[in-house]
Amino acid sequence: MKIPTMINLRGYLTLTVRGEQVEAFINATAEAGIPVWDVKKTGASSAELKLLLKDFRGLRPLLRRTGCLTRIKERHGAPFKLNRLLKRKAFVSGVVLFFAILMALSSMIWDVEVVGNETIPSEDVMDAAKQEGIYPYQWIFRLDSMDKLSANLTARLKGTSWVGVERSGTQIRIQLVEASVPKKPPLQSPRHLISMRDAVVTHIYAEKGVPKVGVNTRVKKGDVLISGVLGDEEHSERVVAKGEVKGLVWHEYDIEVPLVKTHKIYTGEGKKRSYLVFGDRAVQLWGYGDIPFSQQETLTYYDPLTWRTRALPIGWMTEKVMEVSEVKRTISEEQARREGIEGARRDILAKYGADSRFVSQKILHDKKENGKVYMKVLFEVEETIAKELPIVYNQGE
Repeated sequence: MKIPTMINLRGYLTLTVRGEQVEAFINATAEAGIPVWDVKKTGASSAELKLLLKDFRGLRPLLRRTGCLTRIKERHGAPFKLNRLLKRKAFVSGVVLFFAILMALSSMIWDVEVVGNETIPSEDVMDAAKQEGIYPYQWIFRLDSMDKLSANLTARLKGTSWVGVERSGTQIRIQLVEASVPKKPPLQSPRHLISMRDAVVTHIYAEKGVPKVGVNTRVKKGDVLISGVLGDEEHSERVVAKGEVKGLVWHEYDIEVPLVKTHKIYTGEGKKRSYLVFGDRAVQLWGYGDIPFSQQETLTYYDPLTWRTRALPIGWMTEKVMEVSEVKRTISEEQARREGIEGARRDILAKYGADSRFVSQKILHDKKENGKVYMKVLFEVEETIAKELPIVYNQGE
């Protein structure tokens, strides 16, 4: 007989039938319209067959009429699998709870991102968004339409010409277009340009104000280089002096360089320790045992678990304990002098500006003692020497 459709979904049974009238029983099922298939004799008075689960109850009058007995050998299909699954209540409850939590989490806002803002602080944008109901852990169904939120935020945030609100899954993206406002120059009180150090002026350019010194003039710290007072005593105007002044400045350095230098290098040997991190606590999982290295350095790497762009308080931390060894390097006296002078030059550039220019250098004192080279070096440097000094008004002016 033809096998019915979707037997796995509807469920079916494998039966064994015993009795003197087995063939009469099988013919009776055909007459009753009960589909059976895979019918095969297993003995002189027994047979095996398959039929749909829903037709099993209809066999009772046929069995009574033919005097046969039947037994269920196997159960197949979705109804039986579902029945076995439902008996495992804890498992089913866990699955239902998992999908319920998953649905709840996917129905909440997890991250709010602000982009396009340059002058408006992100904190102000987040505060305005919170007043409109946009904040992490808010239910998505409680939000107004994106167009309405965009219009409300545009009205709330001063200095914006447009605010766009876009939702992508559990993330809200707030895009700002700030209004073009001409920048106002900062207000400055009248001031002089004075010398920061004792020097000999090599270059002076007064963009605004009156120059008080010339090239090759020797100045002391605090002398006025460009005055912010224009005019004479009777008719004067105070302005913000602007310009550029450079001069020759002398820097004296005491330099000390060892002839034997010790460096640490990695040998390549190491040991790893792994930790599972919960908040501010870490539980070590691997890498137990003593560290066999006499000298070592520990490198720590932390990899937090993330959801979207938000870092969760759970992560994985790895510590690499690396063996190090000390290597000694001996340098010549001449090399020590070069390294010492080069270090002093870098220090001058860092302190007084990268545009400083070295004019000359002179070693005033040089000696070798206790495995070190000692020097006193005088550097002549052309550098910017001007700084601003506000003009103080006297009473009655």
